[in-house]
Amino acid sequence: MSAFFITGTDTGIGKTLVAAALLRAFADLGYRTVGMKPVAAGAELVDGVWVNEDVRALRAAGNVEAAPELINPYLFREAIAPHIAADRKGVRIEIPRIRDAFDQLSKLAEVVVVEGVGGLLVPLSDRQDSADLAVALGLPVILVVGMRLGCLNHALLTAEAMAARGLRLAGWVANRLDPEMSACDENIASLAARLGVRPIAEFPHRPDPDPAQLSRLFPPRHLQTLLVVPA
Repeated sequence: MSAFFITGTDTGIGKTLVAAALLRAFADLGYRTVGMKPVAAGAELVDGVWVNEDVRALRAAGNVEAAPELINPYLFREAIAPHIAADRKGVRIEIPRIRDAFDQLSKLAEVVVVEGVGGLLVPLSDRQDSADLAVALGLPVILVVGMRLGCLNHALLTAEAMAARGLRLAGWVANRLDPEMSACDENIASLAARLGVRPIAEFPHRPDPDPAQLSRLFPPRHLQTLLVVPA
């Protein structure tokens, strides 16, 4: 079993898109895949059930069925910082509970893709954040970089925070958010030089991106390399 933790340079920069595309890419290679969104904030009522769009996208991208409470242990209706949403609901986000759900998913699939919430240091409680969750799960990290003005600073700060926690960078994805970004290719080259590795994929800007189509942008050799990345 292989697993990865997806984080990003900010919120709304394509973590779910990358996670879903990665799940589909591994599935196309013949692997049993399942996605996990341990903490989701923001939901709408659909047929009497509260649904988060990110969780729904991950469920659709994987090819292994799993119980909703394993894929998404914590769901909050308000689209706000998770520790605040949890506090308003009178609950505490417990990493051991998430770890237990992850362990159960690991028995069902060959590849588990875990999507974090927000950026790497988004708080989950008064003392723990998303980086602590990645550490507790013992997973290598795939960093999604939203390509827009300011992304160099955000990406390099995230990489430094990862290193400080002992997290390993398995790879990164350049997601072109701003179609008018100047010198985008040069920015990608600069990040590759400073991170020490080229991106495993570059996603073009699309107004309505499709994970199934974008999954083809992951070269099979990069996917096979990811499978042997240690935590």
